[in-house]
Amino acid sequence: MKKYYLVLICPLCAGCFASAGQAAGSAQSPTMMDEVVVTATRTPDSMKGVSSHLSVIANEELRQSAARNVGELLAEKGIGHVQRYPGNIIAVGLRGFRTDSLGNDLQGHVLILLDGRRAGTGNVAKILTKNVERIEVIHGPGAVQYGSGGMGGVINIITRQGQRSSAFIESGAGSFDTAEGSIGGTMTEGGLDFAGVYTYGTRGDYDTGGGRRYDNTGIDYESGESANIGYSFSENKRLGLIFTRFKVEDAGSPGYFSSIDLDDSTSKSNYSVDANYRGETTSGKINWLTRYFFGQDKNSWLDNTASDPGGWDTGLGSKNKTDQRGAQVQIGGTLGTTTFTTGFDWLDYQVKNSWAPARTGYTNPAAFILGKTAFLDDSLFANIGLRYDRYAVEVKEPKGREEDQDRLTPKIGLAWLVLEDLKLRAEFGQGFVMPSADQLAADYPSFGGRIVGNPELDPEKSSTYEGGIDFSRRGFSGTLSYFHTEFADKITLEHLTNGNTTWKNLGEATLAGFETECGYDLGAAFSWDWEVKPSLNLTYLTQYEDRETGDDLQYVSAVNIAGGLTVGNGAGTFIRLNLAYSGSQDVQDWESGTYPAPVVELASVAVVDLNAAYRFLETKNYGTFALRGEIKNLFDEEYAYVKGYPMPGRGFFVGLRWEY
Repeated sequence: MKKYYLVLICPLCAGCFASAGQAAGSAQSPTMMDEVVVTATRTPDSMKGVSSHLSVIANEELRQSAARNVGELLAEKGIGHVQRYPGNIIAVGLRGFRTDSLGNDLQGHVLILLDGRRAGTGNVAKILTKNVERIEVIHGPGAVQYGSGGMGGVINIITRQGQRSSAFIESGAGSFDTAEGSIGGTMTEGGLDFAGVYTYGTRGDYDTGGGRRYDNTGIDYESGESANIGYSFSENKRLGLIFTRFKVEDAGSPGYFSSIDLDDSTSKSNYSVDANYRGETTSGKINWLTRYFFGQDKNSWLDNTASDPGGWDTGLGSKNKTDQRGAQVQIGGTLGTTTFTTGFDWLDYQVKNSWAPARTGYTNPAAFILGKTAFLDDSLFANIGLRYDRYAVEVKEPKGREEDQDRLTPKIGLAWLVLEDLKLRAEFGQGFVMPSADQLAADYPSFGGRIVGNPELDPEKSSTYEGGIDFSRRGFSGTLSYFHTEFADKITLEHLTNGNTTWKNLGEATLAGFETECGYDLGAAFSWDWEVKPSLNLTYLTQYEDRETGDDLQYVSAVNIAGGLTVGNGAGTFIRLNLAYSGSQDVQDWESGTYPAPVVELASVAVVDLNAAYRFLETKNYGTFALRGEIKNLFDEEYAYVKGYPMPGRGFFVGLRWEY
């Protein structure tokens, strides 16, 4: 077991926290405390009353990033551990927990949202960034707001909404036969608004760091669409429709680098439709949201036998499909110094697999209430929340049983605005992951025995205590948090003496550590015309212990760091250097071909990217033109997020963008 004890102070903070003690009588420009966020409370709220550690990736950061999808972006930002494979599969982690990149998102331990409702996938390679306005990240449990899956955190991807009329076209090409393009725009006319993007791309097989070709890693065609359409009946009432779609065809699925399969492939898709109505009274005292959404997530793998180095290909392939639908109804209000949001959520998932169980169903109704009360002239805020989830599961084929359970989840927090730009916060919250349908209700033959669900299973659950400090002034913003999580009732397989297999709750773990984020815009601090902004994100786990064995948790990095420097003129010209580091971790070596797989160390990952854009022409009648250049993996490092699946080496990209 590893334990580390370390006090983290961002090197950019020198002198900044000390300035918090200065008199606050001078005029203050807006700070991050005034920023309006939605994820922590499910309604628009200022950051100053939030007691969670909440990160925001703003639109400007998205535009300056080399990432094409949310998975690449979160890896670049050092949000947490990443698992990434060829074939468009990326799972992301927070505080030692991860999304489920292949199953339905009710079983993930980090939850992905699109505009405040479930995205229907934990594979963040399926969510492209071109029509994203911002991303908000709750570090720590978000179950009281959103239910099962938000144990390590919640990542809310907020699509762009049309605010003015604009259009853009961009295209480019680069290393590994990469080519891509996008077209999109925004529009407002009367009460109608629109923001939408279509994007496509293709890529050949890539080389790993050092120049070794990784065959069958190319992508024949990848495309995505996103549209946010709305009609406002008045200034504060809007009917909206959000559509997203992602599709990749014939992406290479090579398997381990040591035994490349030259002809296996995978296809993946995800779409969703979200109809919503938001509004508030003229006074702003009452607000509401109703929505209905549906979508589908599909994955398929083709196992050709012509090239079969492992001897496992069947020629048949496999596939799974999840049909999702849901609804949200909520109302919020203000009573004196108290604000509240209460409502109901409903989810229905229907899952089809080419393996057993072939068909399963999930239904999850829930009710919640979230409240915040201000004291001491709006300087002290108490947050409290309670959520009740009822979930029913059914194994339909082979015929199993129906089972249902419920779960009550609390959360309480305090935020103290010591000064206008200095906040202390503390919070306690719980998270849970509901058992899957087969874990609760399966009953079918398998390899001479039976797979039998256990209706007595409890959900996996966690309890997290955390405290932190947020500070912002004169171009500087920073946050420092400490968290301690007790994870219990991990669901594991159990092989019975009669030859049957079932599941049981057996497994506990402790995770604790520090998180810090800080950035300092020297240009704003010294009134320069250009932004000059160094930044740092860091997660450092002081403890990540499996209490049953006393060993370190597998597939968890103790350290994740992202550091960068951005220099820009605020008008489309910038240069950005970014380092993303993920520490070593203990993993099972399935590439070895032995069972049980031996535990080995996966080496640390350090990737440096360099991005730049130059707006070389700006006209009143014909728009602006900008040239963009990127160097990914600048130092050509050979690295892997998953053992046996090395990532691309140094790659170049040049693109042209027209914007009006």
